[in-house]
Amino acid sequence: MKVIGITGGVGAGKSRLLEYINDKYNCDIIMADKTAHMLEEPGQKCYDELVGLLGVDILEPDGHIDRAKMAAKIFSDAVLLGKVNNIVHPAVKEYILQQIDVRREEKENKTDFLFIEAALLIESGYADIVDELWYIYTDAEVRRKRLKSSRAYSDEKIDSIIQKQLSEEEFRRHCDFVIDNSGDFETVCERIDRKLEEYLWQKQ
Repeated sequence: MKVIGITGGVGAGKSRLLEYINDKYNCDIIMADKTAHMLEEPGQKCYDELVGLLGVDILEPDGHIDRAKMAAKIFSDAVLLGKVNNIVHPAVKEYILQQIDVRREEKENKTDFLFIEAALLIESGYADIVDELWYIYTDAEVRRKRLKSSRAYSDEKIDSIIQKQLSEEEFRRHCDFVIDNSGDFETVCERIDRKLEEYLWQKQ
């Protein structure tokens, strides 16, 4: 089983490419954001620490964390955001490491690939735990159009997010394979197919 990290800036189209891969290949996919949401549920690893840090006013009536309230509270306070990240990011990484170990130890595991998707793979040190890092590159204007269309983001919000992410140069410097997802989707998929089929051929 080959473990591949998938990263890239907001609006790069990582999720769509992973949907294609998931439909075509014998693989598992772990999304860091979804893992974080799971770990923030009542009874899970991050829940008590987050409520203790942010207060019960971030909770919905049923006790679950209201993500909109939590976001409003932390993104205007850099110190508080850092504390939340220090709770959530290590817990997500620990969970993913456990999932990798479980799959590698399973004698009956026939999975060819395990993909791990996260915007902060490089910053969080995932290069040390994956076999290969892929950077999904997309032209800035294409990303901007996608975010406006699919998420109704304003230019100000897009600028704010992009400024907090790594530069294209940093992504390229740390990653083993770069996929340009700016143009025709079928062409991008063909390149991914060539790469993954090469791995499968080497495995035989």
